[in-house]
Amino acid sequence: MALCGRSALLPPAQRPSPRRPRSAEAFVSCSRLRNIQSILTQSSKSQPDGILCILGIDSRYNEGCRELANYLLFGLYNQSNNDLERTGFPEELLDDIIILIKPDSVHLYCNPVNYNHLLPYVAFWRNLHFHCLTENEYDDEEVAEEFKISSFVDMVRDCSRIGIPYSCQGHLQIFDMFIVEKWPIVQAFALEGIGGDGFFTMKYELMDVSVDLWKTYSKMDPVSLEDLLFENLRIFEHQWTNFFANFDTEIPFILELSESQAGEPFRSYFSHGMLSSHITDNSPSRQPFVLFGSHSTKENLNSGNFNFPSEGHLVRNTGLGGSTAKHMVVQCVSPKGPLACSRTYFFGTTHIPFLGNDNEMRKQAEPVTLLSQIYTAVVEAVLAGIECYAKASTESKAKEVAEQTLLSVLDTLGLTQLKAALRSKVAFQIQAVNNHGRVTPLDNEDSLSLIKTASMMVFDIPDLLTGRGCLGSVVFSESFLTSQIQVKEKDGSISSETSHIILTAAIPRYAAWLVEDSDVKLSEKAQHILKEDKSFLGTLLTGGDGAYICPSNPQAMPTEGKLYFFSDGLLFSDPHHGSISIPKSHLSAVALYDGDSTSIVAALFLDFKSSLLPHLPIEFHTRDNFLMIALFPKTKIYKAFYSQVYSSWQSQINSGLSLRDVQEEFLSVEQKRLHSSVQKLFIAVSSPAGERYRELRMSAALPELERFVQHFTVSSVSHEPVMRAHLPILLQESDIIPDSKAESEKVVVTIITGLPGCRSSDLCAFLVTFNKEHGRWLVYRQTMDSPECFSATHFQRYLSSVLEAQQSHTLRPSPYAKKKKRLLVVLQGYTDVIDVVQALQTHPDPDVKSSFIIGAVNTCVEPLSCYMEHRLLFPKFLDQCSQGLVSNVVFTSHATEQRHPLLVQLQSLIRAANPAVSFILAESGVVTRNEDIELILSESSFSSPGMMRARYLMYPGWYEGKYGAGSVFPPMVQICVWFNRPLEKTRFVTKCKGTNGL
Repeated sequence: MALCGRSALLPPAQRPSPRRPRSAEAFVSCSRLRNIQSILTQSSKSQPDGILCILGIDSRYNEGCRELANYLLFGLYNQSNNDLERTGFPEELLDDIIILIKPDSVHLYCNPVNYNHLLPYVAFWRNLHFHCLTENEYDDEEVAEEFKISSFVDMVRDCSRIGIPYSCQGHLQIFDMFIVEKWPIVQAFALEGIGGDGFFTMKYELMDVSVDLWKTYSKMDPVSLEDLLFENLRIFEHQWTNFFANFDTEIPFILELSESQAGEPFRSYFSHGMLSSHITDNSPSRQPFVLFGSHSTKENLNSGNFNFPSEGHLVRNTGLGGSTAKHMVVQCVSPKGPLACSRTYFFGTTHIPFLGNDNEMRKQAEPVTLLSQIYTAVVEAVLAGIECYAKASTESKAKEVAEQTLLSVLDTLGLTQLKAALRSKVAFQIQAVNNHGRVTPLDNEDSLSLIKTASMMVFDIPDLLTGRGCLGSVVFSESFLTSQIQVKEKDGSISSETSHIILTAAIPRYAAWLVEDSDVKLSEKAQHILKEDKSFLGTLLTGGDGAYICPSNPQAMPTEGKLYFFSDGLLFSDPHHGSISIPKSHLSAVALYDGDSTSIVAALFLDFKSSLLPHLPIEFHTRDNFLMIALFPKTKIYKAFYSQVYSSWQSQINSGLSLRDVQEEFLSVEQKRLHSSVQKLFIAVSSPAGERYRELRMSAALPELERFVQHFTVSSVSHEPVMRAHLPILLQESDIIPDSKAESEKVVVTIITGLPGCRSSDLCAFLVTFNKEHGRWLVYRQTMDSPECFSATHFQRYLSSVLEAQQSHTLRPSPYAKKKKRLLVVLQGYTDVIDVVQALQTHPDPDVKSSFIIGAVNTCVEPLSCYMEHRLLFPKFLDQCSQGLVSNVVFTSHATEQRHPLLVQLQSLIRAANPAVSFILAESGVVTRNEDIELILSESSFSSPGMMRARYLMYPGWYEGKYGAGSVFPPMVQICVWFNRPLEKTRFVTKCKGTNGL
């Protein structure tokens, strides 16, 4: 059975490019809109009926209105956005916008110029009403002005209390409704004839909703998270780069550094930002500091003064008794954002390079060892507290876990005797911080979607060596974001799936500088073997720059340095650790993984014995006792390894330890994690600069980011539960939807909908006639006499009767009954498709619900019956084309005029609302290609993973019938006229014109 004719499946039209295209924009935009609308549905007697946002000269360039528009339109009207300027149109045309947000709908006034720029941002808003002239109508300036005024009057007509976004964040102004009354468009409201018959402020009660809006703006979502990562975090990390640059100098100069000099990057960043933020917060925990050695006391940490101490506090004189400092505590705080983190870094090494004779080991400098061990315990404690908080969401429980972890790690490190002395000196806290850096109480509902900072300080650590004096304090903190999805289990119970990401994890947690002569001499002594023919590491084979050493400690980052291969070991050196010598005699295994590819990082996995621990920095001390050496492809050291080391290490001469190759499937989970992190780093550094480069660098710095974003994408939309079976689909971990009933046993439901006059009945008749030999066709039509657009109860009763009839046919089998049954649901009117879907999902009989499956939803469009006037669409038109619900849009006229302006314009509009929809041309409901019929009658389109995910993100609660579609506006009355004799067309048209004023 083949149909002739050319393809009626049109290629997707190009969507206008937003400022920065994001796949997430549609559902995030709708989520942001719902957040604003929730202000209107709060249980308060004084909540407004709508929120009015007016841009440009019509609000005298009010900053609060512009801030709301930028929140909804992803910064389209930011001053830094040049995209609109490049259009060449004057500013007064581009920002000629009025938005009225109601509890379940949005009214948008715009002009034909900015209409196309706004479309990609707003087309998917539910119950959206455009107030816009056509290009020809807009040419008459007087008509355009009158239309704007009358549109404004119509938009607010049903309101009594109107909210105004009067102030922008950080610039709170006393609300003055008489200032609002002076806004040009508000003044025009009082014009006789075209206005609203009276002064705006006398007819409507106005209220300032700025504070409520600010709380909404601070809620994190995938787009604001992206902005934070690629803008705020980038600047934040740059301050740390500047901080480290102060110490990348010769040792004598490091000793002369003062706290003020070292902290200058943090001080300038914070103080300059605070000057422009107009927000003051005197919390000591939200201020930067750099304190050396014994000067890092509890008193100085809690002073609350970010003006750093005098130039007299130097590295060389802030240790015990005026000696050289052994450590420093540092904190950087974003002045106008939620990011903050603190670290403890060290002046001195935490290891002794192996020099060939363990008996000659010198005793470690006690203060550096002690402080670094305590710091290691603090790092573990904070991360354990964050993980606990992400699951339990209670600070008390997180604090308990953090303190238990601290004491446990101290035990493991052999510092049991310190526990009693430190127990009273430990302070752990978690703070929620909004987008402007203000601390919000954790028990506040608004804090749930804010970024948190977890910190631990161990104050005034005593000197165990002398028994007197104070070594100073140790601090560590991280900024993190949590995500929690409510999941409905099979038995109906609700459980939680959690995830979290540490945003400041890329700031090095461990760093040290060699400043003491003894440390420097030991490191240099290890380097002397490079000049010897034979040493305790054997014969030098090759060496060079560009290698990375990676401990199996997740808290430590890969370190780049110089690597030298010897016949019996290797030597690694970098500015922070000095020399790290690793003899084969202290190794138990050496394995190489390179993926059999020159584009894969070559990884040497070294399993070491406990005897090597004193010769490794403290962050290398892990339970697994292994580390990784990474060689990037195409580097000199990579090529030299394969030409001069590989074959030599594979033999067992002298050491008795041979290099073995290992395949990916034999790598441990931790080995795979390590290799994945350096592989991402290699891809990032090998990529050209640009946005892709930034994304790769971010992925390398935060390896868990991609997984977290998938989770956060779902959780940020709504607190409504998702079905356990659907969760892998939403997290994009699977594309298979498990079902208890075989698909072949279900009745496939094909939905055909559209506005009155769309010829959906004609399409239905064609499909039934054309496919009558391929199954039993049932047709459900919307009742014409019902005052409602769609009756869920009536539809559910019909489905029950279909199943009942099917079961009776099963008892009396016949050749006809054996044919597969198909149900066509034909809806012609102002029905919202989501209501039909929810009616099936919420059927009271589980057997009926499980016996039907929606195959595809198709919307018929008659281009001449879409607009009421101007660009004002009939109610529910765009909602009948929604993504996640509708697979196909069938144009039932203009099939032979594919470039007709009206058809092209509608296709552009629909494509903006639903980028994945297929366009089909079917003149008068007649489809001309098999491919198109297969699309319309698809049995799996609606259930595809992409559609399923879009439904959950766009219509939270849909699976349990909790999503509110909103009412039809303006209210539509359907009148049926029945004729019992031939129609006199002229007389009928005259009579119809006479009803125009009714």
